[in-house]
Amino acid sequence: MGKKRFAPKLSVKKGDTVIVIAGDYKGTKGEVKELQAAKSRAIVEGVNIRKKHTKPTQDSPGGINEINAPIHVSNLMVVDPKSGDGTRIGRKTIDGKSVRYSKKSGELI
Repeated sequence: MGKKRFAPKLSVKKGDTVIVIAGDYKGTKGEVKELQAAKSRAIVEGVNIRKKHTKPTQDSPGGINEINAPIHVSNLMVVDPKSGDGTRIGRKTIDGKSVRYSKKSGELI
């Protein structure tokens, strides 16, 4: 298998508040800091924390640092702005522009 020809359209974007729906961090809310669309993964603040051992350099003292590892977007759900619960995302065209909306409340995201 080679590389994918294009990245899939994801329901989450950078800056979204999401809730984890599966795994060790189930129920945790956090903000999306980075997206890796080609791998369908996102880095969420406070979720999937790992310890990384770094060697000392001239710039940094090294040691054991905690980093946020990527989590698959299928385990994430965007938080509804109205209710504060997870919601599925729909897309519709308003004034020739594609916008995302909450399937639960109908509110634009």
